[in-house]
Amino acid sequence: MRLLPGLLILLAFPVLEIWLLAELGDQYGGWVLLYLLIVGILGWRLIKDEKFSLAGRMMDSLSQGRPPGKAMLMSLKNLAAGVLLLIPGVITDVIAVILLLMPGSGFKRSHQPGVNQRRSRAANDDIIEGEYRRED
Repeated sequence: MRLLPGLLILLAFPVLEIWLLAELGDQYGGWVLLYLLIVGILGWRLIKDEKFSLAGRMMDSLSQGRPPGKAMLMSLKNLAAGVLLLIPGVITDVIAVILLLMPGSGFKRSHQPGVNQRRSRAANDDIIEGEYRRED
């Protein structure tokens, strides 16, 4: 009996998705097909790009001595959003956008190498270091 509500939600989700697509198709016509095509391409591109950026995030985390768990979770979140964008439907697209806009990426600007050094040097912008020679 505990599985029944979850099973009903799981079975109702595709029906709701198809019904919403049919309603939008009646109202907007071919634009819905164009929307689905563009969103599918964006999802494919997100998965493809995330595959390459995962290695960079992992190496960055390991080189700074941090555990790579946050990098893996961020990539997993982006991959899940890409898969949801690939699935045709408006509800899955909304869930994917929510996943992409969720904060907590774990990589703020202060964690990037060299950012703090640049900020401290920028405070002394009235001093210009260099060599000079006086010619009279």
